[in-house]
Amino acid sequence: MDFSLAPIAERVRAAAADQTPLRIRGGGTKDFHGLALHGEVLDTRGLRGIVSYEPSELVVTVRAGTPLVELEALLAEKGQCLPFEPPHFAKAPSDAATVGGMVAAGLSGPARASVGAVRDYLLGVTVLNGKGELLSFGGQVMKNVAGYDVSRLMAGAWGTLGLLTEVSLKVLPVAPGEATLRFDGISQADALRQLHAWGGQPLPLNASCWLPGAVVDQGVGTLYVRLRGAVAAVEAACKTMGGTRMDDNAAVAADWAACREQTLPWFTDRAQRPDHALWRLSVPATAPVLALPGGAEPLVEWHGALRWLQAPESAGEALREAAHAVGGNASVFVAASTGGTGAKGLFDFKSAALEQIHTRLKHSFDPAGIFNPGRVAQAW
Repeated sequence: MDFSLAPIAERVRAAAADQTPLRIRGGGTKDFHGLALHGEVLDTRGLRGIVSYEPSELVVTVRAGTPLVELEALLAEKGQCLPFEPPHFAKAPSDAATVGGMVAAGLSGPARASVGAVRDYLLGVTVLNGKGELLSFGGQVMKNVAGYDVSRLMAGAWGTLGLLTEVSLKVLPVAPGEATLRFDGISQADALRQLHAWGGQPLPLNASCWLPGAVVDQGVGTLYVRLRGAVAAVEAACKTMGGTRMDDNAAVAADWAACREQTLPWFTDRAQRPDHALWRLSVPATAPVLALPGGAEPLVEWHGALRWLQAPESAGEALREAAHAVGGNASVFVAASTGGTGAKGLFDFKSAALEQIHTRLKHSFDPAGIFNPGRVAQAW
């Protein structure tokens, strides 16, 4: 075992024996999300560094406590990237999301439907389980195991299954061509119809965002569509799709980053309504306009299969019913009373059977229930 892991493993074994809860924490930039934050902090930032990087093989192996900005900078030097564009949610210059936190949260940017999610690029992991045992799953190629793909269980597990110590990721070259088109004065229904139509055509669609208008009762807003791919394909699409091409590349890139990091004015406006939570509705991209409480209109990330809504937590039952009706789910992403420091969000398991599967997995990896108790479910 790595010398830096030995004291951590010993602490885990002691915690399991005493049933002392541990809160796995890297940069802490996602502390706002989940049900609760319990336990003594187990800091992963000492597990830092690039283990190996093979640009020609499009594979990087990195320790879990490595700042995400460091990994992205390394890849950029070689013209490569994490195409799923993981959010950092850094609120201050001193904040630094970690690679382990990226995997544990399992959150992806606005291009998820076209490029895949975090879990789709996770090749292998090394994890310290609740017994203090160091386990390795997967490897450094896409097809490396027969049987269960245990590595991907760690994506979105929020540290409840174990402490990630090392991850191997597939990376991709930066697309040679890119453009963003803006469509003004378009309703949510028309935007969805247009996106569905484009989705059935051989177009280099990469990401999209529909923003409600300032005057919601007029029922119109603005649709942004990002194209990425071969230069010829992007240029041809710009000519056939219409809209207004946004030529200030730096400003456009900043806007897409703001969408990913939830710093667009639409998100930050929630500060004016402290009784409102930020709801995340995960629904099929083909879902129609949803009937939401009070006739509210969401921000739509069609390529992320997400609809974001600002509403009181008391609207939860109606929101879940609306999402379940189209085969999706609704959950509190940022609670109204969070203030950015405490996790009081709410997950939506959708069914008792699914919750039982999660419970059994939790017990298999963490029998004493010491890792991040109460973060995902009140029972563990």
